[in-house]
Amino acid sequence: MDAQRNLEHVLRAAREVFGELGYGAPMEDVARRARVGVGTVYRRFPSKDVLVRRIAEEETSRLTEQARAALGQEDEPWSALSRFLRTSVASGAGRLLPPQVLRVQTDAEGVEATTGATGAASPAGTVGSAEARVPQQRQVTSLSAPDLRLVEQRPTPAVESDDAGAAALLEVVGRLVERARAAGELRADVTVSDVLLVIATAAPSLPDAAQQAAASSRLLDILLEGLRSRPA
Repeated sequence: MDAQRNLEHVLRAAREVFGELGYGAPMEDVARRARVGVGTVYRRFPSKDVLVRRIAEEETSRLTEQARAALGQEDEPWSALSRFLRTSVASGAGRLLPPQVLRVQTDAEGVEATTGATGAASPAGTVGSAEARVPQQRQVTSLSAPDLRLVEQRPTPAVESDDAGAAALLEVVGRLVERARAAGELRADVTVSDVLLVIATAAPSLPDAAQQAAASSRLLDILLEGLRSRPA
């Protein structure tokens, strides 16, 4: 029973620490937050890569289920997409986006097509593998739109390029995007990558829970307005 309780504490602490500091946070911080010795953490997770994979896989599964629920329960394409975004942001998913689906860096030449899991060129709506870290929110929000580039990175031991969970997430979010675009409600240039970036951007980490919820809701309203198509 104590072992199970310790595992739950470690997983909860890892979500909090990685959500606040990114996947680069040390295991010692996780152990401190869980109020256990770092040896206890390593007994459950022999390396940080293993813990990162566990948290990322759980978050991928949760996001995928949220997207599927939106597809299945909303008839209107825009309502389905906005429901998915609101649910994901409210759950704090943006602070734990799996590293293989989002990597942001500046590029003076603007948005560049990414590569898929096989390494072949893919449309801009597909995201390749990435380093085992997620940029902190202040880095994402401080960049202007023309300077954002979603790029492929070399896979790390914790993140394999053929990750089936990430592929499932990208596929179902892609369906949400395509439906909204086909209905003329989503800007034609919006991609799956853009939708994932909205989730990351609209989930700031603030010390006060009420302020955080209010800030997320306000920012998401603004971002959703920017995603909608406009009459010619």
